[in-house]
Amino acid sequence: MRGEKGFALVITLIVTTLLVALLVEFVNEVYVDTSHSHNFVASQQAGILAESGVAGGIKLLQVSSAMRLGAAYSSLLEPWAKPQSFETDNGTVTITIEEESGKLNLNSATTTNGTSNEQTLMLVRLLTRLKLPTDLGESLMDWVDENDTPLPGGAESSYYGNLKLPYAAKNRPLETVDELALVKGYTPEVLMKLRALVTTYGASTNGEHEAGTKINVNTANRDLLAAIDDKMTDDLVDRIIDYRKTHPIKDGDLNKIPGVDSIAAFISLKVCYMGNVYRIRSEGKVGESVAVAEAVVRTGGTTPEVLYWREY
Repeated sequence: MRGEKGFALVITLIVTTLLVALLVEFVNEVYVDTSHSHNFVASQQAGILAESGVAGGIKLLQVSSAMRLGAAYSSLLEPWAKPQSFETDNGTVTITIEEESGKLNLNSATTTNGTSNEQTLMLVRLLTRLKLPTDLGESLMDWVDENDTPLPGGAESSYYGNLKLPYAAKNRPLETVDELALVKGYTPEVLMKLRALVTTYGASTNGEHEAGTKINVNTANRDLLAAIDDKMTDDLVDRIIDYRKTHPIKDGDLNKIPGVDSIAAFISLKVCYMGNVYRIRSEGKVGESVAVAEAVVRTGGTTPEVLYWREY
């Protein structure tokens, strides 16, 4: 009898242990499924917030335009140039806007026939100022031009075809700045230095290569201002930046800035005072879930034109 009672006790303990294990597993699965469900809902809500932030950014650009009262300028003194953050019932949305017109358009700094222009020289001066190899200009030119003859510091399909993962030179204008990663010499370190200073979007709506795309002197970075012309010294760049901290620069205003007035005639043909292409980055956050929507829009028409859209 004792043996049977002992055996029954062992069986009872085993069954109890199995039931407890099953219960723990069940509770864990319910918790995981619930967590996944909450995370999915939060990620969807974050994505919706990010998308709405882009729409809000476009409205902010329209408000800024209306506040100019028809004046032909756009500057960092306007509402769009300041990051905006809004609290919602279930999360936050943060909007930042950059003016692409205040950057060097790489598609105007290259040509389909491989010849240089004024924007090409600006690119070389910018590379020099950033302490980057000037050969990067030639490798970019080869990537875009339609011939297969490499420049001394460049590379054509014969170079790219011998890489571990071979591909051909594009022989077409750039579509995004990220595409530079495919071009000889454009390492992640190079891209990190260049990304905020260059663009592939210009003001024109009717051409992939926009020869003579001008740079907005109101929004251009210090290094890019210095690259506009050989005559642009650091002192003159500082004078321009100090002036635009309190006054948007309009046509003719360069002559009002001491020192800059002496070279205004040289740089006035290379700069503009108003942009119409903007990059909007909107981040939606709900709990621990974060979603980003990024768009490039061209303003000025009846409705803004979306040139680029990315969500991640």
